Amino acid sequence: MKHLLAVDWGTSSLRGAWMDAAGHVLEQRTFARGILSVAPGEFPAVFKACFGDWMQTPGAVCLMSGMVGSRQGWLEAPYCACPAGFEALAARLAWVVPGRVGVVPGLAYENEGIPDVMRGEETQVFGALQLLGLQDAVLVLPGTHSKWVRLQTGRIQSFSTFMTGEFYALLRQHSILARSMPTTDNEAGDDDHAFQQGVALALRSTSLLHTAFSTRTLSLFKRLPANALPSYLSGLVIGEELRAQTLEANTRVVIIGTEALTRRYQSALALRAVTAQRIGAQATWAGLWAIAQTLGSNLLKPA
Repeated sequence: MKHLLAVDWGTSSLRGAWMDAAGHVLEQRTFARGILSVAPGEFPAVFKACFGDWMQTPGAVCLMSGMVGSRQGWLEAPYCACPAGFEALAARLAWVVPGRVGVVPGLAYENEGIPDVMRGEETQVFGALQLLGLQDAVLVLPGTHSKWVRLQTGRIQSFSTFMTGEFYALLRQHSILARSMPTTDNEAGDDDHAFQQGVALALRSTSLLHTAFSTRTLSLFKRLPANALPSYLSGLVIGEELRAQTLEANTRVVIIGTEALTRRYQSALALRAVTAQRIGAQATWAGLWAIAQTLGSNLLKPA
């Protein structure tokens, strides 16, 4: 394999990294062509328009992760059951073009009879392990649906999903709380003090159903300005997520995601006396590269 096209194809965006034989990223591209914007049957055309020039390179291989492997995506890649490591994912690749374009399967985990799933985050987790040289860790991937992942000996043993970002958006945009806030978060900006105030209240409370209303009353009694309320509400929902975690003071936590979100989670975890390490988007590319390496000499052979 001379080049790997690593693709993160999610619900709302499409990202690709062109990597050389040593695993170095040579170039990156981003498009607003998430799977929700692609009609059935149009995935090959979109892929060619975005990355066709790269894939013309002799020996080029593409591995994709994310919602592209869902039922609404290009090709459904069945979930792989936990515990799972690199080798399990590599063995379950779904090939769009045999030996040339493959989709990484998501993971499924059963907790007391209730299934949980992820697509794309598993690749980021394994990439983080490669970049940080870890075998055992607790990782959090914040976002619309935050994932908490526990690893032992390089394998994902269990994980759980929290709809933190989605609940924030619902409360922020579609509840009575929205009437007290600026129209968008960009107008409000970040208020670290208000954010930490929200986290602290959530950590010592017992229910977001109760604490969420404080966003309105603090505004009503002019205890917080309108511009601080989105940050405060963000603190409440993230704090609620953290309150549900079993974390010892010496637990090693790795946060994977965007600069803004990972910084907020690091700040929130500090209020629980937990030290966290942050890592960005490069985890996806490292993960896809690592999966490709497990295929070895069979990479270019049909499944």
